[in-house]
Amino acid sequence: MAFLFIAPWFRPRLPSDRLNTQTSKISCAKSPVVLENPSSIEPEVNHQSGVPRPDAFLLLVEYSEFHPIKRKATMTEKTNVPKIPAVSRRGFLKGIGIGTAATGLAAAVKPIAEAAENDSNVRGPGEVPIVLKINGKNRTLNVEPRVTLLDALRNRLDLTGAKKVCDRGTCGACTVLLDGKPIYSCSMLAVEAEGSAITTIEGIGTPVKMNFVQKSFVHNDAQQCGFCTPGFVMASTVFLEKHPNPTPEEIRFALGGNLCRCGTYAGIQEVATSAMKGGA
Repeated sequence: MAFLFIAPWFRPRLPSDRLNTQTSKISCAKSPVVLENPSSIEPEVNHQSGVPRPDAFLLLVEYSEFHPIKRKATMTEKTNVPKIPAVSRRGFLKGIGIGTAATGLAAAVKPIAEAAENDSNVRGPGEVPIVLKINGKNRTLNVEPRVTLLDALRNRLDLTGAKKVCDRGTCGACTVLLDGKPIYSCSMLAVEAEGSAITTIEGIGTPVKMNFVQKSFVHNDAQQCGFCTPGFVMASTVFLEKHPNPTPEEIRFALGGNLCRCGTYAGIQEVATSAMKGGA
């Protein structure tokens, strides 16, 4: 059986009476095409010389079987094919693990949530009324149970002496006294402080009437940017009340929970030394 191999740049001409029947067998793509009836195809002729164009050559090949040439997919056909995301074995197992963990967590939390709804002592999650005794006065406010004592003092009661610096319980700038003991107010919830006596920097002195420690901080230039100063004043006040004649080692140990990023430790050391001498 004979088949005609047409080069991609060859443009065949069909007799006018066979256009309707033969056109469907010719591809216009830039790839070789195989025709079943090569005798029905006429090469393009140069109208001036009357001879076939040199690029319109034909190649007649004998085939024992017909092997059609497959045309490459066009860009449009490639983009229209929907892409199905592949799922790896690891991703499949990971998805199963996450789903199982979420189901188990929900099953474990549900009884706790139901018990909390039936317990009258559970407060929240919305705002609840609390009463805080601050600097000798009872202050009533509404806070969510998750609000820290520091945020309640600064944002709800406008007591901004305690500074919010690290908010991680490491620098001591938020130090206040709870029943006479220094604590980090950023690490205690406001609802936990209810029923205790809270003393802030505003409660131990004022710019007009400062206590001894505050005066000593000014006299010994024991502050610079001022963010750590309220915490140091609170910690030093409670320490010097219990240890009026401290040693340098005791001072460093007592104030070890407060940090000064400006490095005014020498002046703070002098504050405690002034107490040994009877004041500034």
